[in-house]
Amino acid sequence: MDNNLSFEQLVREHQAMVFRTLLRLTGSREHLDDLAQEVFLRLFRALSQFRGEALITTYLYRITVNVAQDEWKRRRKDTQRMVSISDEDGGWENRLQHPDRNAEEQMEEGEFQEVVEEQLQRLSGVERTVLVLYHQEERTYEQIALALSMPIGTIRTHLHRGRKKLREGIQAQQVEERRVAWTTNRG
Repeated sequence: MDNNLSFEQLVREHQAMVFRTLLRLTGSREHLDDLAQEVFLRLFRALSQFRGEALITTYLYRITVNVAQDEWKRRRKDTQRMVSISDEDGGWENRLQHPDRNAEEQMEEGEFQEVVEEQLQRLSGVERTVLVLYHQEERTYEQIALALSMPIGTIRTHLHRGRKKLREGIQAQQVEERRVAWTTNRG
């Protein structure tokens, strides 16, 4: 009974982080409840072997990343289309709004966020994971290295490469959008 209580407490304390991380890693709200349930099911099954050598959050991030990777593999089998985490129902853009910005600035910022999210989904799974854990989940190199079972140097390399690819992808997409807008306005 005490184990169930502590497991329920673990779920309550960490469910927001699990949902948020899964959403950012998978880029979709589709199956999010099922994926989170899978994370906690795996945690429940593995708790008896948890030795406490790392923080439970590190362990939980590892499980969450594994579930997200399984989802990526499943999607790759189902379809090859790109998925963006620009979910109109998700309120993603609302979290980025600044009260001093006018509607046009907010719209531009929302459009830029969509570009970022689309380019994020084009990165390799490990690059996307490292970027999300570092920048959005604010994990340290050490925490990410533990969660992904990789050396810190490898984490830094993936972070550097991911940032570079993300920046180049955003720039290329912006150039293309300007070219299309210029051609459309000319024509």
